[in-house]
Amino acid sequence: MKLRYLPALLLCVALIACSRQEAETELPEPPRIVIPDDAVPGQLLVRFDDKVAEILRNAGLTKSGPMASLPCSGIPSVDEVLDLVAGYSIERVFPVDSRTEDRAEKSGLHLWYLVRFSEDADLAQVAADLSRLGEVSTVQLNRTIKRADNAKALPFSPENLSRAAAEGYFDDTYLPLQWHLVNNGDLGPDKFVAGADVNVRKAWDLCTGDASVVVAVLDEGVDVTHPDLRDAMWVNDGEIWRSHDDNDGNGYAGDYYGYNFARNSAIINTDNIHDTGHGSHVAGVIGATNNNGLGISSIAGGNGSVPGVRIMSCQIFSGNYAGTVLDEVRAIKYAADNGAVILQCSWGYTSGAANAYEWQPMYTTDEEWIDYNPLESRALDYFIHNAGSAGGVIEGGIAVFAGGNESAPAAGYPGAYPDFVSVAATAADFTPAIYTNYGPGTTISAPGGDQDYYYEYGSGETAGSLGCVFSTLPTTIASEGYGYMEGTSMACPHVSGVLALGISYAKQLRKHFKAQELIDLLYQTATPIEQFWDIDNPKLYYKYVIDLGQNYLSSIDLHSYAKRMGSGQVNAYAFLKAIEGSGAEMTFPNVYVAVDGSTRLLPELYFKNGAQCTVKVEDSTVASAVIEGKYLVVNGLKEGQTSASISGGKDSYKFIITVRKGAAGNGWL
Repeated sequence: MKLRYLPALLLCVALIACSRQEAETELPEPPRIVIPDDAVPGQLLVRFDDKVAEILRNAGLTKSGPMASLPCSGIPSVDEVLDLVAGYSIERVFPVDSRTEDRAEKSGLHLWYLVRFSEDADLAQVAADLSRLGEVSTVQLNRTIKRADNAKALPFSPENLSRAAAEGYFDDTYLPLQWHLVNNGDLGPDKFVAGADVNVRKAWDLCTGDASVVVAVLDEGVDVTHPDLRDAMWVNDGEIWRSHDDNDGNGYAGDYYGYNFARNSAIINTDNIHDTGHGSHVAGVIGATNNNGLGISSIAGGNGSVPGVRIMSCQIFSGNYAGTVLDEVRAIKYAADNGAVILQCSWGYTSGAANAYEWQPMYTTDEEWIDYNPLESRALDYFIHNAGSAGGVIEGGIAVFAGGNESAPAAGYPGAYPDFVSVAATAADFTPAIYTNYGPGTTISAPGGDQDYYYEYGSGETAGSLGCVFSTLPTTIASEGYGYMEGTSMACPHVSGVLALGISYAKQLRKHFKAQELIDLLYQTATPIEQFWDIDNPKLYYKYVIDLGQNYLSSIDLHSYAKRMGSGQVNAYAFLKAIEGSGAEMTFPNVYVAVDGSTRLLPELYFKNGAQCTVKVEDSTVASAVIEGKYLVVNGLKEGQTSASISGGKDSYKFIITVRKGAAGNGWL
């Protein structure tokens, strides 16, 4: 497909980059760059060379960002190229967050800039001209992100509830319809197999979630007013509701529940006429409020008295606006910098192994994905290495992706990259969903629904819905606020939810894990699913019955999927039990803070049952510490070190406070 030409652009950058002195000699014209259809006109993502960092700083560009573009870069050669096109402006891709700027600099993200110019300009020519400059390290197109499928919510039929006889663990009305959480095998005479779920019923006896665990949902917006979601939303306590100012200094004004990167706005919206409810649906699977006498249950939504995990809405899709790489990477870094430890990504690129007659196959190797998407790969790398805390429950972050819905024998990227979790979808009898991708790059499976397979359950527009995933929807999509969807998009949040539940349980046990350790346990405890298949007989289903009105029988050969659905189906109870015997005991971390700076920690991570804490600093001339609400706030007064102690209930910890001069405010260069 046309995207194959983008690596030529990146290669051009590497081979033709030169110093200003070399640029004065005559160079051959670079090869013509073919621009793919999904490239955003009038925009380029540019990484500058390290040697011009000081020039960018002196020109004031470090203060630019999504709310403040500037008319020039301060680099003569760059401005000379861009002055030839109308409407030139430039801004940092990632606005400065003083709390994390040192991390951005170490990862090189501070040198990425968005260059805007007239949409009528020759994008290929501008990219080629910039790539010749020694001051420019990389030029990347800002591509439009394609959704993996055209999500369509299926309406909820009350008659389905009357068929559901399952006894719920919580008092949530629709839990009996959620076979993907608790499958008793009684939603129909066949095709619903008891236990073909995520085994969360037994896990709830151990833990139901924890409000300190934050899952960032990169998707359409999450309905923050939904009665089953409003109490599950992450709230930025450094921001003021409906404020137009950046009160916490993280580079985004008014980001109370997260941020709408698709519209560059603090307002999370779900009411566009073309919205599907996708973001609210996946959020409900993870953390809808449990045991509140209404709606659905979720994997990690608490138990009514103990609150569940928090949902951070990082909106990258809105109506027909599909989002871009720019929106995506900003959302990824925002999630890491603002407390999320799981990145929930029910989207991805078409599998490189997809049928070319029906799809446009994309990346087939890790190297190809990285070559096409250097900024995307670096942003995800930033998340998995910088989310969480070395002294907290989880060190690093976990990115979970949908594997794709093209029935292809390989998962789509980015999820197929080894650092991430890539999820295939199953039906309510452990068989592969007929649309799911599988094979290389697939690491685990989870219930995703299979409408065509369950066609005989229901009639008309509700045909097959009982075999899909039931969750929350905005009332603008479904008047009842609930409905069905299917896809690896729906399998993905089941894995994110189980991970969030496991991290909650680790906190309850005061255990510390590196992110990769939890991923390994997730895979090791998955349920092998081939044992439940009638593998020598094909899986039969009614192909395209809803979309085309046809009613002909089709089949898939289960032999093709054997040992190719990842490690098995995610198993919440087994995962939590494995956490009991793994990890390290948590100890209160040493603190690093700048002179005249401050840092905040959450004592609740280290003390059981919300114990009230007291803190004592030995040398009060070096630092001070005080409990403010749920936080311990440490202030640096002068360079030096001092011991300190914090006590709560029966537990007490000693730690060291180090105060030093530091450019980023935390004293650690």
